[in-house]
Amino acid sequence: MPGAEISNTHVAVILGSQNDLGRMQAAMETLEKLSVPYEITIASAHRTPERVAAWVAAQEKDGAAVFIAGAGMAAHLAGAVAARTVVPVIGVPLTGSTLGGFDALLSTVQMPPGVPVATVGIDAAQNAALLAAEILGAADPALRARIVQFRQEKAAGVEAAAGKISREGWRSLLPGSGPSK
Repeated sequence: MPGAEISNTHVAVILGSQNDLGRMQAAMETLEKLSVPYEITIASAHRTPERVAAWVAAQEKDGAAVFIAGAGMAAHLAGAVAARTVVPVIGVPLTGSTLGGFDALLSTVQMPPGVPVATVGIDAAQNAALLAAEILGAADPALRARIVQFRQEKAAGVEAAAGKISREGWRSLLPGSGPSK
């Protein structure tokens, strides 16, 4: 967790701008829910490339086992990270331009052969955190169990909504609505 002493494996989260924090919030919240240690910073692939390089090297030295890089437009932060490490990198293309994140998606997913970046959907920070946890969980049965619990909670939410819609009608699930008439 931020501020915690990193003594073993963790996830390193890098954002291209403080403006990306709101769209990336679900990544940190999910890592915290799963008790996955992480470190976070802000660094721009184009405005502060030396900071990106130094942070990636420091995180790799300190035990980062997965990087999550979130950036909008065609900033290509995930590619800049992947160019500097052989640790798995998960890119999160973010909305923020007139293209609605499509530019970020293409710049993240279209990596040259030999420099892979796993890419989740536009603004899919929670999925990036889950994928990072699953990568770490390959060697951590307790973490795998927490991921299973997380998925069970999601499934229970769907079942609860299905029951409510069946009992009270579809309007009951609309924000601010009570039972249907």
